[in-house]
Amino acid sequence: MKTIFFAPMRLAPRPEKPPRPLLKMLLELTWLQWAYFWVGWLAWTCDALDFFSVSVSVPALGAQFNRPTSDITQAITLTLLFRTVGAIVFGIFSDRFGRKWPLIFNLLLVAILELGAGFVQTFRQFLALRSLFGIGMGGIWGLATSTALENLPVELRGVASGVLQEGYAFGNLLAAVISLKLVAEVRPGWRALFWTASGISAFGAFLRCLLPESEAFLKARLAAESAAGGTISEGEKTRVFIRETTAMLKKHWALCIYAVLLLTGFNFLAHGSQDLYPTYVEENKGLSTHAAVVATIIGNCGAIAGGALAGWGSQFLGRRITIVLCEILTAAFIPLWILPNGFSALAAGAFCIQVGVQGAWGVIPIHLTEMAPPAFRATFPGVAYQIGNMISSAAAQIEATGGEHLKTVVNGKVVPDYGKVQGILIGAVVAFVILMTIIGPAENHSSHFERHRAAFDKRGAGENAFIDDDDDEVVQAERPDKDSEKASEERVSTEKPQAQQVAA
Repeated sequence: MKTIFFAPMRLAPRPEKPPRPLLKMLLELTWLQWAYFWVGWLAWTCDALDFFSVSVSVPALGAQFNRPTSDITQAITLTLLFRTVGAIVFGIFSDRFGRKWPLIFNLLLVAILELGAGFVQTFRQFLALRSLFGIGMGGIWGLATSTALENLPVELRGVASGVLQEGYAFGNLLAAVISLKLVAEVRPGWRALFWTASGISAFGAFLRCLLPESEAFLKARLAAESAAGGTISEGEKTRVFIRETTAMLKKHWALCIYAVLLLTGFNFLAHGSQDLYPTYVEENKGLSTHAAVVATIIGNCGAIAGGALAGWGSQFLGRRITIVLCEILTAAFIPLWILPNGFSALAAGAFCIQVGVQGAWGVIPIHLTEMAPPAFRATFPGVAYQIGNMISSAAAQIEATGGEHLKTVVNGKVVPDYGKVQGILIGAVVAFVILMTIIGPAENHSSHFERHRAAFDKRGAGENAFIDDDDDEVVQAERPDKDSEKASEERVSTEKPQAQQVAA
């Protein structure tokens, strides 16, 4: 199939049945569906809490290790650089062995490394542990999204995507609250934040232990064994998994590149607007540490609201249209974000810009999962996300270094102009994200990816290898309606039509 970009942006396909009320659908969920979702959300929240432990502690870490801000942000850069390794390792384990135990091990690894960071005595030790932490952090997003979304009804996945993604904002908010209420009151100072974050991550691993394996993954595994006529050895599953992964990469290399470029823009947007925000408020606006933390909390409240609303709206407007609208909103509020000097206006700017930034992000979990080859919905989104993170890893250092070259005067003192640097960076990134969204492939909106065969199943790399509900045989299904058929034709793919593969 020819690779096609600039697919028209359309509203979401009209559902075959009248949409049910949101509250009714939520009430119909089983306790296990709720549990899968909230454990996935908690895992992603823990990830963010552990990551932002550094961002909210930059001044304290600088004082502890006698280092400037640009040096402390190296820890953020190194964490982001190593996240790709974790995404590849844990994503492969999840698509090959299941959702449960890879996520448990991932959360325990993060908890151990976060705990160790609270005991370091030198800056080199701190950098080393934060680099290793990046490996652990990199795996969680892909595992959390697949755990949370694949067991939910299709109609709820938009709003669930928004709420799930804003676990990131909630983790940031939680880090700010702990820094505000606990760190200032206890003798260990910033170390208490890292220890607390470690305990919450370990608790998340414990909760995942209590739940069974994902029902969607179990169904795919049973279908693979049924098609093979009995139990398949682990070695054979691994050989099939490697073969199907190779086939997927050959078919979808263009889609992989596109997803990485899109997520590079999104990660620059997130880290550029958040990582140095507390430092910017303190140094550029002359406000207290307490005020900076409160402004961060207000901004994250905007992020949570924006993510949930945009995720819900994308179920009707479509994923791409919702992303573009949120990016336009972000650009409109850049002046309110950087120009005021008073706390109230700054906090309002933080709230509004995070509604836009994290509103767009709220669509990403479901958009990327629907875009992914279905059998690789833990590996593909996670790796694309974390390679984008790796490319954008220097965002905080770019802003810190740019601030050293652009100066401003605050209370008679010359300081780095972080506000101007952030405004320029975010404005450029917003334009890039809008461009990448417009030139992207058509959406696979409301895809039933949970019915797809597993990656260790023969023909699992095929897009249309669905499991039949009655006899677990493969259904080489046609798209059910014209809208989704047209979307399938416009998707970015180098895959040949399946009929040609069979004939070959």
